[in-house]
Amino acid sequence: MKMVSAIIKPFKLDDTREALSDIGISGITVTEVKGFGRQKGHSELYRGAEYVVDFLPKVKLEIAVDNGLVEKVIESIISAAATGKIGDGKIFVSDLEQVVRIRTGETGNDAL
Repeated sequence: MKMVSAIIKPFKLDDTREALSDIGISGITVTEVKGFGRQKGHSELYRGAEYVVDFLPKVKLEIAVDNGLVEKVIESIISAAATGKIGDGKIFVSDLEQVVRIRTGETGNDAL
């Protein structure tokens, strides 16, 4: 099992969720986060004063999947979330040692 974490632009969330749903992914955790990478924030003008926004709003998706679905999940996220511009985000894949469904006690792939 793998944990796929993706940081994407907030306005791409619905497209990404639909793309994942189309390949059979039914469970996603979504968190609103802030951060920056090469984008390095930007300046904004508010009531005549300029201020720097260091951390940009992003959305973090976490999806626990079977090893066989990892590549499909990555491809779906890339196709749905990509704009071709800086700040599109990143995808991280890590090993998932154990999953337990609290309600039933199921473990492993059965708990996904």
